[in-house]
Amino acid sequence: MSPNNDINADLAIFSAIITPHRSLGSAGFRVLMAFIGTISFGTGMAFLTNGAWPVFGFCGLEVLLVYLAFRANFHAARAYEEVTVTASELTLRQVSHRGRVRQWTLNPLWVRLDRIVHEEFGIERLFLISRGQRLPIAGFLGPHEKASFAHALSAALGEAKRGPTRTVLD
Repeated sequence: MSPNNDINADLAIFSAIITPHRSLGSAGFRVLMAFIGTISFGTGMAFLTNGAWPVFGFCGLEVLLVYLAFRANFHAARAYEEVTVTASELTLRQVSHRGRVRQWTLNPLWVRLDRIVHEEFGIERLFLISRGQRLPIAGFLGPHEKASFAHALSAALGEAKRGPTRTVLD
């Protein structure tokens, strides 16, 4: 038996990196903070000139709180999931926003994809089930994205269950 006999077992059938969606980029964040800061400063100055000087400080505090909330949101966006399916294994790697890594390696022959579907909204939750273990997956995605992801992952699992095939070139 030569080492090339098992070449198809290590090729990725499916590979995906799932990240949280953030609609506001860093340039948009700077523009938004400049806008909020300008409005808050103008409002604070109006109150300051009318003798309500404590409001000026609260306007500055408001800008600081909005800034901190967005920074926390951007920090949480560092989390991601990696899913890789080969003919011999399914690997799920979840990395939290703090960098904590959890990884599972499953046999694709024993893995089933379970869906919790809401009648009106579509797929709400996805789970990988293998030998009594139920792993949540793709929590960052919306219902339509989860449906697309579930379809692609199911196809990859089906291909892995059929086993590695060779393409004969003429």
